[in-house]
Amino acid sequence: MMTSSRKTADKAPPTGHAGGFPTVGRSDDDALVTAALSGSEAAAAQLFDRHWDEARRVAAAVVGDVAIAEDIAQDALIQAFSRLASYRHEARFGTWLHRIVVNRALSVLRRHRGTLPLDAASSISGPPSPPPIDPLVGRAVADLPVKQRVVVLLRYRLDLTPTEIAELLDTKVGTVNSRLSRALEQLRTRLEEPNA
Repeated sequence: MMTSSRKTADKAPPTGHAGGFPTVGRSDDDALVTAALSGSEAAAAQLFDRHWDEARRVAAAVVGDVAIAEDIAQDALIQAFSRLASYRHEARFGTWLHRIVVNRALSVLRRHRGTLPLDAASSISGPPSPPPIDPLVGRAVADLPVKQRVVVLLRYRLDLTPTEIAELLDTKVGTVNSRLSRALEQLRTRLEEPNA
C-alpha cells in the first residue's frame, strides 16, 4: 500500500503556487508518470507524496469532514494509479488527479447531503487553510444545490480561480461563473432573512 510512502524523508516540495494549488513542474510529474507506468515504485511513491496533501485538502473542502476526506483522497489516489495509463498529459497530472478527487467527493456529498460539517478543511495539515466557516454561513452553504456548493467551496475555501475550477470540474468558465453568481445570490437572500 502506498500510504507508507508518505513518511519518506525525501518528499519533493512544491516548486511554486498558482491560485489555490501548489504547483509541481509538469515535466517532473510527466516523467514520474512515465517511470511509474514502467514499473518504478519509487516514481509512484513520489507522485503520491507530491499530491497527497492537496488531494486531502480538495476532498475536505468539498465534503467538510476530515476522516471522510482522508478516505476519499486515498480512494482517489488508488483509482488514479490504477488508471494511470489513461492519463493523457492534456492537463497537469495534479489537475487530472484533483478531478478524480472532486468526483469521488461529490459522490459522497450526494449520499450525505446536509449531514457533513463545512469547517473540517481548516483542520487538514498542509498548506495554510482558511479560517473556520461561521455556523450560519455554513448552514446556508450546505443548503445550496450540490453543483453550486462545490464551486463556492472551491472558490472561497481553496481560493481557486473560476478558470481553475472549470478545469477541475471539466466544464466552462461561464458555467462556473453562473453557478457562483446564483449561489452568492441565494446565500445573500438566505443570510438577510431575519431568522437565518
